[in-house]
Amino acid sequence: MKSIFSFPNPVNDAAARLVALGVVTLSLLALATGWAWLLLPLTYGFAARVAAGPRFSPLGRLAVYVGSRRFVSWQRFVAGPPKRFAQSIGLAFSLAATLTWVSAGWSSARWILLPLVLAASLEGFVGFCLGCTIFGGLIRLGLVPESVCEDCGDLAARYRRLGVSAAVGSDVSDA
Repeated sequence: MKSIFSFPNPVNDAAARLVALGVVTLSLLALATGWAWLLLPLTYGFAARVAAGPRFSPLGRLAVYVGSRRFVSWQRFVAGPPKRFAQSIGLAFSLAATLTWVSAGWSSARWILLPLVLAASLEGFVGFCLGCTIFGGLIRLGLVPESVCEDCGDLAARYRRLGVSAAVGSDVSDA
């Protein structure tokens, strides 16, 4: 059961960026059309990715198995724990928007999507993970032990320990 509900480490950054672009698209579609029901698949996707990486997330599966293979030039591997933390923040915002929609209506809930669109846009378009930056700050403040992400600063050391070539990454999870 633990292997089913685990997050990959390292993470294919191309897949993470494509997931972020999917989140931006879904969120903007909801905002533009007023289709508040789109909050349900958005929230489910974040919950699925927090629980098990891309395994149960339709958007995650699409990004890993279709998109990231086409964007080979984007591929680089980054530490998993900060990406899981970023997905957790996305889950908090999408769940807050969903609960606000159910209790107070769409006109209130849509405002909660704006920070989510901003953060996902930074990740998807620019490659800057706001959640990862916050995670690093929490490590520096001592609020998250460094042992949670020993590889955050040096993925090359992880590759050497695993006996995997960083250029090939054949034994490394995609997202």
